[in-house]
Amino acid sequence: MHPPQWPAGPFVAEGPLAAARRAELVAEIVAAPAAFRTATAGLSAEQLDTKYRNWTVRQIVHHVADSHVNCYVRFKLALTEDVPTIKPYDETRWAALPDSRGDVAAPLALLEAVHARWALLLDTMTDADFARTFFHPESNSTVRLDEALAQYAWHGRHHAAQVRWVRERNGW
Repeated sequence: MHPPQWPAGPFVAEGPLAAARRAELVAEIVAAPAAFRTATAGLSAEQLDTKYRNWTVRQIVHHVADSHVNCYVRFKLALTEDVPTIKPYDETRWAALPDSRGDVAAPLALLEAVHARWALLLDTMTDADFARTFFHPESNSTVRLDEALAQYAWHGRHHAAQVRWVRERNGW
């Protein structure tokens, strides 16, 4: 069986978000590190090196940490500058770097730390803060912070679902 493209469903943009919906998404950001710890708990080195489509489980864990660090920085830039242009990066090339073949303890700890800081920031943001934007040159689009929140909450769900799919598919 071929792994599904979107094991948690595709991302669906919701437009400007009400405070109650943002609170749900912040709760997902808070819960994401524990979801990854659970999804990877007890996996051997060989199991961590099992592929889901193009990346191994290990690379997925490293990717999520890398990606969410970048998003946290994008939030801080958007909150302190007027429509900053963010720096895109080549996720595939990052996932191929030697540090993405290392132990998953470090990216899991990094994910926990970044999400703890990010949650503190998110909890203090106002409606006006969530309406602030950054410019993404790769997609040539201006992104609202509430939209980025929704996308990264989904991103965590998406990649955790990939790891769970590998576990279930292999009976781990």
